[in-house]
Amino acid sequence: MLFSSPLFVFQFLPLVLLAYFALDRRLRNTLLLVASLYFYTWGETWLVALMLTSIVANYGFGLWVAQERRHGGGRQGLIAALIFNIGILVFFKYADWIWESLWPLFSWRHVEPLGSLLFDSEWGRMALLTETGRIRLPLGISFFTFQAMSYVIDVYRGDVEAQRNPAKFALYKSLFPQLIAGPIVRYKDVHHEVDSRESSWSDFAKGARRFVLGLGKKMLIANSAAEVADQIFGMPDGVSTAVAWLGVCAYTLQIYFDFCGYSDMAIGLGHMFGFHFRENFDHPYVARSLTDFWRRWHISLSSWFRDYLYIPLGGNRGSAGRTYFNLLLVFFLCGLWHGASLNFVVWGLFHGSFLVFERLGLARWLDARAAWLRHLYVLLVVMVGWVFFRSADLPQAQRFLSAMFLGGADSSQQPLGLFLDSRLTTALLAGVVGSMPWLATLRRRHEQNLGQGRVVRVLALETLGLLALALVLFASSLEL
Repeated sequence: MLFSSPLFVFQFLPLVLLAYFALDRRLRNTLLLVASLYFYTWGETWLVALMLTSIVANYGFGLWVAQERRHGGGRQGLIAALIFNIGILVFFKYADWIWESLWPLFSWRHVEPLGSLLFDSEWGRMALLTETGRIRLPLGISFFTFQAMSYVIDVYRGDVEAQRNPAKFALYKSLFPQLIAGPIVRYKDVHHEVDSRESSWSDFAKGARRFVLGLGKKMLIANSAAEVADQIFGMPDGVSTAVAWLGVCAYTLQIYFDFCGYSDMAIGLGHMFGFHFRENFDHPYVARSLTDFWRRWHISLSSWFRDYLYIPLGGNRGSAGRTYFNLLLVFFLCGLWHGASLNFVVWGLFHGSFLVFERLGLARWLDARAAWLRHLYVLLVVMVGWVFFRSADLPQAQRFLSAMFLGGADSSQQPLGLFLDSRLTTALLAGVVGSMPWLATLRRRHEQNLGQGRVVRVLALETLGLLALALVLFASSLEL
């Protein structure tokens, strides 16, 4: 059940909100827990058992670590938790890829999917395998396993007390606004709100507007840009230079407004129910260095790797060589986190390499250059990286980059008008404007001059306007 689906917007969410505010405060956590598990079950059916197993196991790991810490320990419980969480992530997300990568080293025979070999029962095929016999990738597994690890690590470090109420811990792990695609919410940031929270009309109005704004980003800009990007990246033959650049520009906007729009919807939903999640994007395309870009892009993920991997590895406290190794290792794993493919590995190492280059002196050189040149550098590096991220495999990425920089197919056979119409052009231009911080800055200044009551009324009117736009978009998609 996607946030951008009519089922969620016009059935699930209104019913949950009505029930939530109608219930006694003491029952609201129970309602959200039931709704969250139903939300996950809707998309995963039998694999909700994996979510429940993760909840039970990490609840126990937290208590185990807390108990050991009283006696000066905790390391054994922490190691067990890391093995468990990394184990389920590797099995469900990477086992098939590892199997298919290693099997040719030992046999010339046709590679049977690992899932088909492991789960040959009728139930196993139905619950755990795709139609091709590969192991199913559970929705949100990368997010809820990282959440679980951050919780146990924070208990081990003494940054937060272990949650002793299993229902409250289950709510934290399964809370539907951030369950499927983040942001990665740390327990220490929301544990007070899990225990007790207040809801105000102002907070609700801001959350509703934020949700609808994210819905608009997703449906109007991301989905429209995806039409162009999918068409161009899906072309079986070569593309011209102009078409290749159009494709990567469209995907650059698509992936940002897809991720950012979903984060806006998640943050907005959190506000509506009294939770306050941290911001996840801060206009990354206006960054003036790759280091700055990663302070602005998918902040919950980049800060997770920083706090739970980069700093424990030594960060930049050791020798220069060790710092460079730490950066490359973190971005190698960041690439793998996004998917089981060499393309993602190359994408991660590509970004990690530029962070190393900036530490080697590129950052000092950039600091002496004009701001527009620094922006151009970031956009060029990021867009080249997106080619690896979007391409089906490395050969396609190589062909696409060759078309971009060395010349591609005959441009007379691929006019840009073949891929663009007025609607898509408008969406792409809106994406360019929307990726800049100007509108957000103007809005904040405007709200500072309004009283609290007027702010709520303005938010309500804007939300209704954006929701009306969403209705039009839903209707047009149904007609198609």
